[in-house]
Amino acid sequence: MFQIGDYVVKPATGVWRVENILHLDLSKADKNRLYYLLIPSDHAGEKIYVPVDSSAIKIRKAMTKEEAEALIRKIPQIEETWIRNDKEREQQYKTVIRSGEPESLIGMIKSLYLRKKRRLESGKKNTTIDEHYYRQAENQLYAELGIALGKNQEDVFGLIAEACRAWLCL
Repeated sequence: MFQIGDYVVKPATGVWRVENILHLDLSKADKNRLYYLLIPSDHAGEKIYVPVDSSAIKIRKAMTKEEAEALIRKIPQIEETWIRNDKEREQQYKTVIRSGEPESLIGMIKSLYLRKKRRLESGKKNTTIDEHYYRQAENQLYAELGIALGKNQEDVFGLIAEACRAWLCL
């Protein structure tokens, strides 16, 4: 069970802070069921309620500062994930985004970066689909790293760029 003030990741939607743990007083809600009231880490005014006991809604605790630092150091060793078939590749992108798994997001970002680089070198534009999933993966990963490290996304990008110099992924 998460505590009030914990940061959690709800894959594909981002990082949220547990604002409260409460019973809902709504006509269709089970009055005996506990819910997390989640507030997004980057937008004021939004909120969602997630049942504490729900296994259908996947949320996990956001990584710690130590875990984030270890992940950044590991970036050069994380393998790219590439699938030749366009339809299968897009399905894989969706799966990775829905999982919210940081290492998978990094593998996807690295693959998309290399693909973009190759396309630009051969005089082609990046595809809209690739750009969409690249930005989505970056935003999801950098938001979590930013919370863990107490930095904004621009600073996180700088840390990752520095970690990638050996690999040349950015």
